[in-house]
Amino acid sequence: MSKPAKAGDTAKGSLPFEEAVNKLEGIVEAMEADDLPLETLLARYEEGARLVKICQEKLAEAEVKIQQLEKNAAGELKLKPLDLPEEA
Repeated sequence: MSKPAKAGDTAKGSLPFEEAVNKLEGIVEAMEADDLPLETLLARYEEGARLVKICQEKLAEAEVKIQQLEKNAAGELKLKPLDLPEEA
C-alpha cells in the first residue's frame, strides 16, 4: 500500500510530471484494491485531484513551449514569440 503524499509535496511546480503521474496511479490502484474507510478514500481522492491539477498545468506549460518552437530556413529549431488569442 502506498503512502498518500503530503500536501506540501504537491505544491505547484515542486513535483516532476512523471512523479505526479506515478503517485496518481498508486492512489488509483490503492483506492480500487483496498477496502478503505470513507475518510481515507476522501483523503486519497483529494490528493489525486491535486496531482491531476499539477499534471494538467505541466502539460499546458509543455504545450506552450512546443508551440513556441519553429524551424528556420536552415532546419534549426528556434523559439518564437507566442501569439495569445485575444479574450472577449
